[in-house]
Amino acid sequence: MQPDWAVHNLQVIRTLMERSAIYRRALAPVMLVTGGLGLAAAVAGTIVGIEAPRGFIVYWLAVSFATLVVALLLVRRQALRASEPFWSPPTRRVSHAVTPSFVAALIVSCAVWFLVGTDKDSEMGQALATELLPLIWVVLYGCASNAAGFFMRRGIRLFGWLLLAGGAGAFAIGVLALPRVVAGHAIMGFFFGVLHLGYGVYLLLTEPRADAM
Repeated sequence: MQPDWAVHNLQVIRTLMERSAIYRRALAPVMLVTGGLGLAAAVAGTIVGIEAPRGFIVYWLAVSFATLVVALLLVRRQALRASEPFWSPPTRRVSHAVTPSFVAALIVSCAVWFLVGTDKDSEMGQALATELLPLIWVVLYGCASNAAGFFMRRGIRLFGWLLLAGGAGAFAIGVLALPRVVAGHAIMGFFFGVLHLGYGVYLLLTEPRADAM
């Protein structure tokens, strides 16, 4: 059993290394779509005035779920174009790497949702839902991106560190002093919108050079 297990792992690692360039190319449209949806959701949330703590949590969880579905559809379409299976062993490895952080984010979100009330004027509810929770999401998402980066090229790992350090640093320097609801949507729009768009553009611009190498 042990030799078979080792051989299987070596085959998966070899496949991941061979497909790292393909994964990098497929990541560009995913990042652009994720960034576009994140930025649009932040602007819409601010304009509409989603202020209640529970409303803020439900709104962004719905946006996250919709973005995840769209990203999976994009990856599936790219896999079909490349005549490759969608749920391949490498894909399962990446999924297993990011799942713990996503599950932790969902658990924390549910806990905060139960703690806060529906009153938008609740000081504690506003602080937890629209200030602290978005930064926790950013940090956990950065951890997930960093974990996924062990199966791709190092760019996604650096992107994960940027999110992690940015989320933790924003908390440390006192971003909580910003206007509450504005701060919440601004945090989400910057980290899940602007940064993703920037990374997607970077991948598109550097892809020809990567192919030339």
